[in-house]
Amino acid sequence: MSVNTHEKRLSDISFSVLDLAPIIVGGTPSDSLRNTLDLARHAEKWGYNRYWLAEHHNMPGIASSATSVVIGHVAAGTSTIRVGSGGIMLPNHAPLVIAEQFGTLESLFPGRIDLGLGRAPGTDQITAHALRRDRRSDGHDFPEQLAELRAYFKPASESGNMRVRAIPGEGLNIPIWLLGSSSFSAQLAGQLGLPFAFASHFSPENTLPALDVYRRHFRPSEVLDEPYAMVGLNVIAADTDEEAQRLATSMQQQFLNLIRNTPGPLKPPVDNMDKLWSDYEKAVVDRQLGSSIIGGPETVKQKLQAFLDETQANEMMVNAQIFNHQARLRSFEIVAEVTK
Repeated sequence: MSVNTHEKRLSDISFSVLDLAPIIVGGTPSDSLRNTLDLARHAEKWGYNRYWLAEHHNMPGIASSATSVVIGHVAAGTSTIRVGSGGIMLPNHAPLVIAEQFGTLESLFPGRIDLGLGRAPGTDQITAHALRRDRRSDGHDFPEQLAELRAYFKPASESGNMRVRAIPGEGLNIPIWLLGSSSFSAQLAGQLGLPFAFASHFSPENTLPALDVYRRHFRPSEVLDEPYAMVGLNVIAADTDEEAQRLATSMQQQFLNLIRNTPGPLKPPVDNMDKLWSDYEKAVVDRQLGSSIIGGPETVKQKLQAFLDETQANEMMVNAQIFNHQARLRSFEIVAEVTK
């Protein structure tokens, strides 16, 4: 690590968007996907680097379950911003299918597609079984699945005598990222010399240990000469600290419902969360959302800089679960303004 790393400023790194395509109370998936494209177009205009969508299943509040389809929708409606998955949960799929899907996306939108991969199911165990059927994949074979997927993208001249080929996909240079909320994918990404994205937005306590594992295990590759770490975090920004705190109660309610195992659409903000949760539930939610940055422009700028000082991230990916679409747009606009 360089002796000057403490001087890294917000303007020195890229900022990107993570979109869970939230379905709100009273809204529909169609509304959510229209809002996704609108946010992506604004993000492109405001200078965000990439726009990623996440695979979740059996979640009444998330509309991006068919992640590859939504990526195509967003890429078709934008011009320059990179679009990808944050992530595709590889154990849910045959690697060949993902190679074909992302080979198709890259063929349609050359140079703009990212393939972020995770090994969690992105859902509950019953739904995971419905997705995986008799494949009996529980994520332990993720390294083998990843190797198979990467082989499909190799040029025909390098792939040997593979009897099964990904068309489209073969010979395409699609950046592969490993995503994680623990040290498993961090170590694997380091050993393979791949970029790594950490889910600090719901696993803040593991952020620094995972980044340390990634950097210590990193081996240069044909992809990267040195580690490249992106960190996801929740940022709820508004024109005042008070308004941001109120907007953030939608996110807090969402996590409260998750720990109660009662997921649902994103709820409108409330004036007082203490009427909704117990002291224990508040502590659990606060721990899961510990890295979240909530406030007005100056507060957000200061906290983002402190987070950068702590993580030395190469890039930050911002998630904002905000009920009102216009308020959500304003939040991302503020982040873009204070990080220039």
